[in-house]
Amino acid sequence: MTRIDSVAAQADRAGRYLVRFSDGTTMRLYSQTVQDFGLYTGMEMTEEAVAALREAAGQMSAKMRAVRIVAASNVSRADLEQRLVQKGESRQQAKEAVQWMEELELVDDRKTAQLVVHRCASKGYGRARAKQMLYEKKIPKELWETVLEDYPDQTDAIVTFLHSRLQGSWDQRDLKRAMDALLRRGHSYGDIRQGLQQLQLDADSFLEE
Repeated sequence: MTRIDSVAAQADRAGRYLVRFSDGTTMRLYSQTVQDFGLYTGMEMTEEAVAALREAAGQMSAKMRAVRIVAASNVSRADLEQRLVQKGESRQQAKEAVQWMEELELVDDRKTAQLVVHRCASKGYGRARAKQMLYEKKIPKELWETVLEDYPDQTDAIVTFLHSRLQGSWDQRDLKRAMDALLRRGHSYGDIRQGLQQLQLDADSFLEE
């Protein structure tokens, strides 16, 4: 048997209560776990009960960490699970936490994918950059075609970028550097050519597909 020597009267900054055991070990538990197990100072617990408490504490830790991650940024299901594991949660606890978040409709791959694409478009990035972001966010590939099918034309964004980067200078070397920058931003050669044509510039002199 193990006895609880003390249960902190106040939670720490993370909202957890410090529980000290007679064998010298400690646990930091969220209030829900403390209440679920009815913990109090002087309580005697079997080894099985302590093991169950540790398992419940791990599950709650993963859930609370998942909430914090989602609150800070939009993530996909796979991305959230990986982040939880990287933060020290077990793979099983991470999976269960993600499933719990899905049940609460706090994680939605389609909505996350739509947000990613919208942000890329609003920043003037090309489709290739949007695809890269979807990949980095671990969005399932079966959703890519749907969220990218109405990707807005970026010709105006390309023209605006060229004006900003070149500031009236049409030197071939400056143009080539600007083209390289547009390619890094995910624009295709065809899209860049349309932007150059709108500026009445000869794209073929320095665009090589």
